[in-house]
Amino acid sequence: MIFNTINKLHSELPSTVKLVAVSKFHPFEAIEEAYRAGQRIFAESRPQELLSKVKRLEEIRQNHPGYMSDIKWHFIGHLQTNKLKMVLPYVSMVQSVDSVRLLDAIQTWASANDLVVDVLLEPHVAAEETKQGFSPDEIYDILGRAAGEISTSEVEQIVTNPYSHIRFRGIMGMATFTDDQTVIRSDFSALSSIFETCRIQFPTLSQDFTELSIGMSDDYSIAIEYGSTMVRIGSMIFGDRV
Repeated sequence: MIFNTINKLHSELPSTVKLVAVSKFHPFEAIEEAYRAGQRIFAESRPQELLSKVKRLEEIRQNHPGYMSDIKWHFIGHLQTNKLKMVLPYVSMVQSVDSVRLLDAIQTWASANDLVVDVLLEPHVAAEETKQGFSPDEIYDILGRAAGEISTSEVEQIVTNPYSHIRFRGIMGMATFTDDQTVIRSDFSALSSIFETCRIQFPTLSQDFTELSIGMSDDYSIAIEYGSTMVRIGSMIFGDRV
């Protein structure tokens, strides 16, 4: 099932859209099967589970050097600041940066370890109150500071980038959990609008700011209509959670 689904998705998705296989709650063997089908980007949402899979791969490589050498891990869950060391050394992107506190903690950790961390900022546009995320204005403020420009009521000031060890790659979001396509389209439209506003308003960042990660198993085809460059698909590939 996994092999065939991966092949089907790779053949159907536009060349501009990356497939992120959400492997959370599934065994490492399922990741191996997806990898054999050509999948390379995998997403986890719990630090402990990510770390256990990374360590499992390291164990295999002791006897098989270079095994799955081009795999990439993304983190897509709510990340607590005290769990950064379990995640940041191993992932190529944190998709779910949802607070200034987390952003500042990533900057501190990355600076101390002389690394640059790729992140997506997560706005909150869905109807559920439980969802984390920034308001659009908070995102524009963060990027304004990263671009070295902050606007006040009287003057535009040039400031030092407070996020020198963070590379802002784009926006990540999810639609309201509903069968109502009107609501889903409204949410994706809002996320796409935030993404495009960021690219226009902060041209010095736009070369890196290229990813709009929207769309999951049930709504990825709609997300593509709204400019998604990454779809995060789990249950369609791996089946129900283990």
